[in-house]
Amino acid sequence: MLRVTLMVLISALVTSFKEKFYSMTKRFLQNLTLLLSVLITAPVFAGGVYQQPADFIHQVFNDKPPKPSILWLEKDIKKQIAKILGHNYNGLRVRYWQKNKMSAWVLEEIGKEKLITVGIIINNNQIDRVKILAFRESRGWEVRHDFFTDQFKQAKLVSGNNLSQSIDNISGATLSVRAVKKLAKIALLLDLEISKK
Repeated sequence: MLRVTLMVLISALVTSFKEKFYSMTKRFLQNLTLLLSVLITAPVFAGGVYQQPADFIHQVFNDKPPKPSILWLEKDIKKQIAKILGHNYNGLRVRYWQKNKMSAWVLEEIGKEKLITVGIIINNNQIDRVKILAFRESRGWEVRHDFFTDQFKQAKLVSGNNLSQSIDNISGATLSVRAVKKLAKIALLLDLEISKK
């Protein structure tokens, strides 16, 4: 009788252990699947190339873009750009496209670790359009949406190389927002520089 009781007890413990082990294993596999799906799909949402710079320029000028021009960066302008960026600008020149009072700029700046490529249209010394052409960061890709870039419309450069209007931040995209704001300021600054000539 004791033997039968022990056998029943052992059988119950084994069954209980199997059920708990199966439940824990199932939960672990579900969590692992969820984690892997997030990690695998995150780069899809992180960004990429949305539009090639050449296609952007063609679109802006209705498939009849002017020839690109070169603005050589003199010491004073490089100093102002460095102040906006918070670091030195390595280039000696910047390429742009101009027709009448409209200029187009394709500029890049690092968000957190990687470059963000931005197309900026200036018309009559104010921003007409900002478009994110390529986003390579793993976070902050929300800056590519119109709800963000439309805030720049009609912004001008005011004293201290600041924008004439405030640009709302995006939670989780602070560094990307800062990078785009810096590029907008630089495009306005460069547009003012070419309008002097």
